[in-house]
Amino acid sequence: MAEDLKILKGTKEDQYQSLIPQIQALLEGETDLVANLANVCAALKEQFGFFWVGFYLVKGEELVLGPFQGPVACTRIRKGKGVCGASWAEAKTIIVPDVDAFPGHIACSSASRSEIVIPLLSHGVVVGVLDVDSAELNEFDETDGKYLSEIVGLIKFEFE
Repeated sequence: MAEDLKILKGTKEDQYQSLIPQIQALLEGETDLVANLANVCAALKEQFGFFWVGFYLVKGEELVLGPFQGPVACTRIRKGKGVCGASWAEAKTIIVPDVDAFPGHIACSSASRSEIVIPLLSHGVVVGVLDVDSAELNEFDETDGKYLSEIVGLIKFEFE
């Protein structure tokens, strides 16, 4: 199935619209959360060439690193800390055009310049976040927010 993933260029919206059915096909029938999160990361990284794509999952009072694609990352993030912790605490998508201008940004890599974090919701509760970093400033916008939210909405959690 993975070899069927096709990279389409065009507008950002065109790319997301092409990628979503492919991600749906990858997730269909697979119940293992780690496998699904890993495939979503790989699909996004392949399609867009983002610097870093990964998931953090809520475990107790921290976000703990889950499947990702990219350089080594921070392993644990406290609620309210950095962009990921803020997204968890506020249960909302956060788009950061310049990470150096974000108060309390946690720099896992100095090559990361902009970031978007999408909360993963299960029955209205944040159970994790999707974190996407770019080596370019101002990489992310509302189009990314819309489609990345749609993508994380496709993921089923084993405790649902």
